[in-house]
Amino acid sequence: MATLKDIARSLDLSITQVSRALNDHSDVSEETRLRVKATARAMNYHPNVSARKLVSGRSGIVGLVVPQHRNIGQDGIFIEVVAGLSAQFSGRGMQFVLHIMAEQESPLPVYQKLIGTALLDGFVLIDPLDRDPRIDFLRRAGVAFVVHGRSGETIDYPYFDIENEQLAHDLAAYLLARGHRRIAFLNGVAGRSYVTRREAGFVRALRTAGVPHIPELHLNGDMDEAQGLTGTIRLFTGAAPRPTAIVCGNVRLARGAYQALAALGLSVPGDVSVVAHDDELPALRASAFFPALTVTRAPLRDSWEPLADCLAGAIAGKPLASLQRIGSYSFIERNSVAPA
Repeated sequence: MATLKDIARSLDLSITQVSRALNDHSDVSEETRLRVKATARAMNYHPNVSARKLVSGRSGIVGLVVPQHRNIGQDGIFIEVVAGLSAQFSGRGMQFVLHIMAEQESPLPVYQKLIGTALLDGFVLIDPLDRDPRIDFLRRAGVAFVVHGRSGETIDYPYFDIENEQLAHDLAAYLLARGHRRIAFLNGVAGRSYVTRREAGFVRALRTAGVPHIPELHLNGDMDEAQGLTGTIRLFTGAAPRPTAIVCGNVRLARGAYQALAALGLSVPGDVSVVAHDDELPALRASAFFPALTVTRAPLRDSWEPLADCLAGAIAGKPLASLQRIGSYSFIERNSVAPA
């Protein structure tokens, strides 16, 4: 197995330079850091965690804690999250570990236990709640973390996010501009911060257009195909006025909505217009829908690099302003919308 001395000899650098490059110290140039890390990977170098912790005060290990659920091994989004983050941290010479909680466990004791081992330098938090207790807990514990999203009124921590409120506004405004007044929203699980922000954007678009918000047309639930199907059937068989258009929180919901509308004998966009937000998930292309789906697009995979950058920066003590990032999204008009 390669050692620091082997890497140093190969690059004609000192062992100290190699060590500081692998640990992302700011006094090492970006060119040298990339060269050292590439050589370490090529030589199959694996740091001794205990020695690394003693020398630098850091283990180079970060973690993701997630709850157990029945289909976790078949969840394409979850697999993409884990694979994407793992690859990004590995490319920075860091190790990424996954902790899946037992069904009876609650998150804060789990974080307390993991912090107590003193082996983890920080955490990635995903699916934040409106007032997420994990954020307050880790902030008080003085542990580095980064959030995929934003939560709470005081945003004084590292994060990567997209403008969820604005993209939901844009989708609703697009439908309103084409004469739709009864617009349904298949949103995510209530209480998650991005879901709350999207609801706010949706309602803001309605109010700007002078259109009343009909709560019965706003459904929350899991963002999967089954929810899209059952939610759409509920919209068209309940007592509320039937919508002429549907906003879907992601493309999986939209696929379920398409299936439900077809089963009800309704066409897209002739009878019902459909738009969605597209995370560009593997094997689920909005452009391949029939008719092709109009979307706001922000690939989920574009989140992993900035999340890894921000957590590595937080561990290294970089300024907070450089660790708070907003990603962009695009609006793609296709064939799933017609005038009301």
